[in-house]
Amino acid sequence: MDQYTWADPPSRTAFPVAAPGYPFIYAAAFATVVFAILGWSVIAVFGLLATVAICLFFRDPDRATPVSENALIAPADGRVVFTGKVEDNPYVEGPCMKVGIFMSVLNVHVNRIPFSGDVTSVRHYPGKFFSADKDKASLENERNAVIVTTKDRRVIGVVQVAGFIARRIITWVHPNDTVAAGQRFGMICFGSRVDLYLPEDAEVSARVGDRVSAGYSIIGRLPDLPEEKNP
Repeated sequence: MDQYTWADPPSRTAFPVAAPGYPFIYAAAFATVVFAILGWSVIAVFGLLATVAICLFFRDPDRATPVSENALIAPADGRVVFTGKVEDNPYVEGPCMKVGIFMSVLNVHVNRIPFSGDVTSVRHYPGKFFSADKDKASLENERNAVIVTTKDRRVIGVVQVAGFIARRIITWVHPNDTVAAGQRFGMICFGSRVDLYLPEDAEVSARVGDRVSAGYSIIGRLPDLPEEKNP
């Protein structure tokens, strides 16, 4: 039987919403009430629809993460737009396996940790706002990089990349935090992507075009290190 664990405690509400969404929801709901009081019924209906849409965008469903040795967990909901080896990057030293996941405005936008370890750094990179499904967005768009070091000293980069519409990246983990696979660590507002930079020997099972779910889908594995390489 498959085993699962809760990286974060389950929510106590039937429809969990990410905290950064509350100001948007309250503002839309307040405007809707004002329009209704003023008798602007058509505008009030549009305001109600906008409020519902914002609630859906900021939804944050609980996810049970599979317990599977050395499994790499998807950090974002969406469509895989890139898998392959890259020779260098600004986040992790040396050649890496890279996985890029594009989130449309219809996807859940809360991001989750792909592999347990310690956060060694969180870096912000200012940049442009190209469409996030383009490969050049990875290195030219505004982004936040969370660097996680596993217990066997392998390094993983999780990079939140802003998109054409997305202009706000939220990261709520900090250096020296210990994090678990499937744990929430941030979100990006209104369409974006998340890139993973993995050790060169990582076995990536995800393929371009696959649909994945953050905190739930297994997208690959880290092979065991030879005994002599373990610290």
